[in-house]
Amino acid sequence: MKDLIIAGSGPAGLAAAVYASNAMLDFVVIEKFPMSGGQMLNTIDINNYLGFELTDGFSLGQAFRSHAEKQGAEFINDEITAIEKIDGGYKVVCNNGEYETKTIIFALGANPRKLGAKGEQELAGRGVSYCATCDGNFFRGRDAAVIGGGDVALEDALYLANICSEVYLIHRRGELRGAKYLQDKVFKNEKIKLVLNTQVNEILGERKVEGLKLNNGETLSVDGVFIAVGTDANSKLIENLVETDKGFIVADESGKTSCEGIFAAGDVRTKRLRQISTAVSDGANALYSVEEYLNKN
Repeated sequence: MKDLIIAGSGPAGLAAAVYASNAMLDFVVIEKFPMSGGQMLNTIDINNYLGFELTDGFSLGQAFRSHAEKQGAEFINDEITAIEKIDGGYKVVCNNGEYETKTIIFALGANPRKLGAKGEQELAGRGVSYCATCDGNFFRGRDAAVIGGGDVALEDALYLANICSEVYLIHRRGELRGAKYLQDKVFKNEKIKLVLNTQVNEILGERKVEGLKLNNGETLSVDGVFIAVGTDANSKLIENLVETDKGFIVADESGKTSCEGIFAAGDVRTKRLRQISTAVSDGANALYSVEEYLNKN
């Protein structure tokens, strides 16, 4: 039986692997895809991770993976299909094998909900973004659009209004869904233009975003599109074992969940900010909690 199984090889899982190696635990990282990095792999430009003025998600992901491997981390390329409680720990069932472990760090992340508009997939990372705080700085002084009407969309629009020349806030309904205080700030901000009762049919552009075609026949000229229509946590594998909130695993900075021996790290847990830096922090904190748990048990 392993001391620890780390599920996922995004920033949280890889940080946990480095710390687990330093702690000399008997552990393994199980990853579904042959390349480490998680959502980072879908990001072309990264300029807010300390020590890297400008890099891309693939390069940063490979640097994280290389660091973990050099520390001695072992990786298994397989898909986890089930996690079961057993005496003394857990059984992790994969397509090509089963593993027993005393503890689990669950770091399978979350995926931004897609809009489904034509051109979205083709222009992802080329003007289409799902994180304003990650990518907003690339559109400084230019026009951008935020799609959505909840808290995140309103916060994104307010954040971008400090950076961009003009921000269109596009929502399919006739009224916003976000908190009243956020709505008040949006209404008062002269740089934010509300476009309600409207949907985006197509994101225009060849190599980069050039505009939006709306369902009312209008076309907006923008350089960036920030889609904020929700996020789905990859928590289905353990939702029968741990407490969740709208799909996200309930856990604080310690990573401790409602189920002893299972720890959550990264975008899959309940948290305010989902960034590479916070995921790395989660991985370190969760491993510290694992050590505490193992020492007590």
